[in-house]
Amino acid sequence: MGIRSWFGLDGPEAPEPVRSGPPTTEQLLGALDAIEAQAREGKVPGVVLSRLLRVTRIVRQTLPRLANLGLGSSQGYSVMATATDYLPVAIGNYLRLPRDWADTRPIAAGKSSVMLLVDQLDLLGTTMDKVYDAVCRADAEAIIVHGAFLEQKFGQPSEGGALGLGPDPIRVAPPPEVGPAGTPGASGAVSTPSTPSTHPLAPPE
Repeated sequence: MGIRSWFGLDGPEAPEPVRSGPPTTEQLLGALDAIEAQAREGKVPGVVLSRLLRVTRIVRQTLPRLANLGLGSSQGYSVMATATDYLPVAIGNYLRLPRDWADTRPIAAGKSSVMLLVDQLDLLGTTMDKVYDAVCRADAEAIIVHGAFLEQKFGQPSEGGALGLGPDPIRVAPPPEVGPAGTPGASGAVSTPSTPSTHPLAPPE
């Protein structure tokens, strides 16, 4: 037996751990359901539950559009971390404390644990609002680009937007102006055909 065998160094190498990819949408939704259930079972105060539900609602609205941000983007990471890390840690830290102590004893800047938790949830809600706005703006950008394409191809909307379907697009002539008396003409007077005036002393034709 060699020295390597004595210390167990000649055994088969352990396989490298499999690196898991980013969580799926179903996993993120499951994490949101779990943190909401944990908060309700722990009977957190209403000010905490209302803010928690605000954050989870915004995250749920953002998840179907998360691919537009890119899973590797900082905003996409913030959404995933909020569902799987930030919310569970914030609620879990609060629930581990005795309720009367957490709600009444100041621990930082004159604020109790529940007040600090409310501040943290407000910050997460504001951040998720900004992420959701960025996602929607990315979707709306497609409308702007498509509108610019249509204007370039078919003409400006202010000019009537004549469609280029033939060599000579037909335009409709504007209707005649109508005067206040309901008769044609800008001044409202009826225009009659002009006839040559006959001088009374002129010889007959």
